[in-house]
Amino acid sequence: MSLRTPLARVRGLGSAKDGTHHWWMQRLTAVALVPLTLWFAVGVIAHVGAELSAVRLWLARPINAGAMILFVAAVFHHGQLGMQVVIEDYVHHEGLKLAGIVAVKLVSALLALTCAVAVVQIATAQ
Repeated sequence: MSLRTPLARVRGLGSAKDGTHHWWMQRLTAVALVPLTLWFAVGVIAHVGAELSAVRLWLARPINAGAMILFVAAVFHHGQLGMQVVIEDYVHHEGLKLAGIVAVKLVSALLALTCAVAVVQIATAQ
């Protein structure tokens, strides 16, 4: 016995089985952001009023540069996933919905890449 209508069966409408991955990625990035945000906050608070050279030395340590890049990647990916859900839920015109999702993904990727390059440049500056 199926709960779908005959028209839905003919059209093949039903679950695309894609929502679970999206949901898990949101949870995974949220869990990853807890320790990364704590690390970032402690690092920023520890360097309040410090010279630029001290901050560069701190960021030049491989563990700190790597954690900063992970933080940036997790923040932008988590934000992109959240914005995609908002667009899917509240934008009803299919063309605008698709354009919005593509724009959010592109802007997120561009900003994350820009931040990662900035971290590398700061960490490797003399």
